[in-house]
Amino acid sequence: MTRKAAAALLFALLLLAPPSFSQTSATRQQQIDQHKQTAGEYLRANKPELAIPEFKAIISLDPKNVDALGNLGVVFFFQGDYADAIPNLRAALKLKPTLWKIEALLGLAEKQTGDVPAARADLENAFPNVPEEKIRMQTGTELIDIYTASGELDKAATVVSAMREIEPTDEALLYTAYRLYSDLAEESLLSLSLVNPSSARLHQAIAHELAKRGDSAAAIENYREALKIDPKLPGLHFELAEMLSTLKTLEAQAEAESEYNAALDVNPSDAQAECRLGDIAAKRNDLQEAQGHYAKALALQPNNQDAAIGLAKVLASTGQPEKAARLLEHAIQIDPTSSLAHFRLSTVYRQLGRTGDAQRELEQYQKYKVMKAKLHDVYRDLHLDQDPDEKSAAPPSQ
Repeated sequence: MTRKAAAALLFALLLLAPPSFSQTSATRQQQIDQHKQTAGEYLRANKPELAIPEFKAIISLDPKNVDALGNLGVVFFFQGDYADAIPNLRAALKLKPTLWKIEALLGLAEKQTGDVPAARADLENAFPNVPEEKIRMQTGTELIDIYTASGELDKAATVVSAMREIEPTDEALLYTAYRLYSDLAEESLLSLSLVNPSSARLHQAIAHELAKRGDSAAAIENYREALKIDPKLPGLHFELAEMLSTLKTLEAQAEAESEYNAALDVNPSDAQAECRLGDIAAKRNDLQEAQGHYAKALALQPNNQDAAIGLAKVLASTGQPEKAARLLEHAIQIDPTSSLAHFRLSTVYRQLGRTGDAQRELEQYQKYKVMKAKLHDVYRDLHLDQDPDEKSAAPPSQ
């Protein structure tokens, strides 16, 4: 007899044969416990197909046995028998609606069989609740597929964000996020143009896209058009200033400073504008003004890394290395990959006579500088402007 035939015969015998102990003497619960024990032994032996008749026997004795219904559904599911898995998973869930793993598997099975409305409902319920990370990731992946197929990109983006908290370095997920966010950006830009083709927001969005593609002149032109339409639009002056600051002419630098100040006129709580004005003052060697701007930025945003690094440089230059060290240590806590923060902290540690710590920070600086340089090459190859964080990748002024 072949192995397959023997297995089929054993399956039939297990399904039809009475328990090994007398049914007249054994209680119903004892029979259930015996089938449960036998099923567990088969599962531990990696023979799930033999556990199926045991779970069925339990259900025949107790049609509302949640564990047996759920386990039978799970076994069918992982064997790829979705049609048989669904009724058992549904029955278990009906008896106990908080079985999130069961509901997740039910949704996955329903999607496999083409019942998308039912799958969507179950996957939506299960996704935020199922504790098993692997199943949650599978649930999220199927939800993203359902949402993108129906054009609900915003909902798909929400799921992607939650999944990235679970697996932040998953390459497939990162690619999905890239494609989704790109599609969402295009859809939003199209919607903006349909809502009001002459709006300041549309010019701002176009400018942002042009800036990403490295067309600074066209980006600046669109920012200026947006300002003509709505000079009080939040963020607009700052974004124009950022573009102007990439130009090397004195005229552009002066205009950038003016725009940063205009950004603060519109929004006095703009910590990043304060920080940029601190950078400009520091370049002029006006350390008192620079310190004032950095201090304001930190008061507005205590975790503003740029402000912490900037203020630390001013403090180190004015004979306050201890205070500078504390700021830089905080900056590295915010972003351990900041090559500039590591470089500045190395310098400050040398001032304090902490040569071993200084060497360690210098090594970290060199490590992250190489990493950021490679990332910069990727942006360049994609014809993208240098990301603001990439300013930290450039060799810092000493």
